[in-house]
Amino acid sequence: MTRDDLAAHLDYMRELGVQGVSRAAEWRTRVEAPAAADAAPASGETDDMPLEEPHVTTAPDLPAAAAVTLAPAEALAALRHEIGPACTRCKLHTLGRRQVVFGVGNPQARLMFVGEAPGEDEDKQGEPFVGRAGQLLTKIIEAIGMTREQVYIANVIKCRPPGNRNPEPDEVMTCEPYLFEQLGIIRPTIVVALGKFAAQSLLRTTEPITKLRGRVFEWRGASLIPTFHPAYLLRNPPAKREVWEDMKKVRELLQG
Repeated sequence: MTRDDLAAHLDYMRELGVQGVSRAAEWRTRVEAPAAADAAPASGETDDMPLEEPHVTTAPDLPAAAAVTLAPAEALAALRHEIGPACTRCKLHTLGRRQVVFGVGNPQARLMFVGEAPGEDEDKQGEPFVGRAGQLLTKIIEAIGMTREQVYIANVIKCRPPGNRNPEPDEVMTCEPYLFEQLGIIRPTIVVALGKFAAQSLLRTTEPITKLRGRVFEWRGASLIPTFHPAYLLRNPPAKREVWEDMKKVRELLQG
């Protein structure tokens, strides 16, 4: 990293509201995931307790493929093969998309980010979050002391909607089962839902992201934290501070 790169990174951290960094040894190492039996549920909830609001319903059962006995990397490869490089299950394959954008990262990640849909750059490169919003997401991940290689990144739908429009209900309904299979294979400790569509799909709610963010939900044994999408932050830089508050919760959960 050059001096200019370091200065730019520090400026970004200041924008987020970071006041300093810790030199303590525990912040320089990655904490291993606790055994499933020892993992504490988010916000003091137990597995059989309802979510925070009565209108936020329990997430759907994960498909049978989530219970595969393959290693996570092999199971993800099998799922990618099942979807295929040129999926025709919804109308998006007729609307100009180039390729399926499956997902990328550590198959055994403790932290998983779920976005909305691929954009133009992602459609070209076949990898989620590689455009301007993706570069910002990378900085957000680095701000909590991790790298893209340590986390897993995917979207609710795997193909780019034309003109980067919002996903339509039939497209979400067709594609989101594959997201649930990815989640079932990886079994992350923490899921960060980036934006309205990811949060609403996972939580089965119509609540706006402005009311969902800032809270921690129990989601099938994981902690689910909704926050603003990086593309929204590009249009509304002051919201970076709110995202940083959410990411501090992520960091605390990863540490303890």
